[in-house]
Amino acid sequence: MKHLLFSLVLLISIKHALSQDCACTDAPESLSNLTISDLSPEEKQETIQAWIAGSCYYKGIKLWGKVKYVTSFPDIKIQYVESFPDIKVKYVTSFPDKCGLWQVTESFPDFKVQVVTSFPDIKVKIVESFPGVD
Repeated sequence: MKHLLFSLVLLISIKHALSQDCACTDAPESLSNLTISDLSPEEKQETIQAWIAGSCYYKGIKLWGKVKYVTSFPDIKIQYVESFPDIKVKYVTSFPDKCGLWQVTESFPDFKVQVVTSFPDIKVKIVESFPGVD
């Protein structure tokens, strides 16, 4: 039942994120008002990983490109980890054009991140090779 609920919530969330004016729904009416806050912490993490996996996007934000580190009003809150990351990131000085390649900038960023120690949106591991999502 837990996986069915997770799958339905994921479908609803992805449809909502991709197209607000889609006239079709595959979810039962009783589940159409579910949000990510209705999920357990484990289900939230599974949902986050599913959003990231395969698409390299988090809530419509591409996870590659020029990134600016901020202390307030981030697009994404990240936590650095050594195990079980949502994405593996390689810092580059040019051409951040593939999933997991980040170039630090102070002007005209593609997205802004804030480093936190708890309650991150995504967990990041810094790598020297094979960046991206599993």
